[in-house]
Amino acid sequence: MHPFSGDPLTIYLNDHLAGSTAGVELARRAASNNAGSSYGSVLTGIAREIEEDRALLETLMDRLGVPRDRFKSGAAWIAEKAGRLKPNGRLFGYSALSRFEELELLLIGVNGKLSMWRALDHALHERLGGIDIPELEARAESQRERLEALRLRAADEALTR
Repeated sequence: MHPFSGDPLTIYLNDHLAGSTAGVELARRAASNNAGSSYGSVLTGIAREIEEDRALLETLMDRLGVPRDRFKSGAAWIAEKAGRLKPNGRLFGYSALSRFEELELLLIGVNGKLSMWRALDHALHERLGGIDIPELEARAESQRERLEALRLRAADEALTR
């Protein structure tokens, strides 16, 4: 089936693949921007997990015979890069607001990924053969908890000083 087909599963999984493409880039950038800080090691671990989750999504798409929409993933990659150009309260460089907004966007992405795993488990449980969806849900929940703790600390730093 062509990625531009009207197949709902193809569209849905390619939408999530595009989101995960942007998420991987954002997670890598957040980890890099916070290297050496108390945020850095947590974000490095989360970035690695998000990369693994994206790879697993690609494996699942292959297993289900769902083709990739390279245009959609490419557009998501470009959009993430363009998002770096938005004002952050400083003329140049990284700010506390940059960190807070990166963490908030990552949290939104992880919530979407968790919803995807749950929907796939519900609708396609029998077709997922060998992919441990409860484990993926637990990992997404763990990512959510770690990101939320960092996000709230970043909110204090960005919004009250």
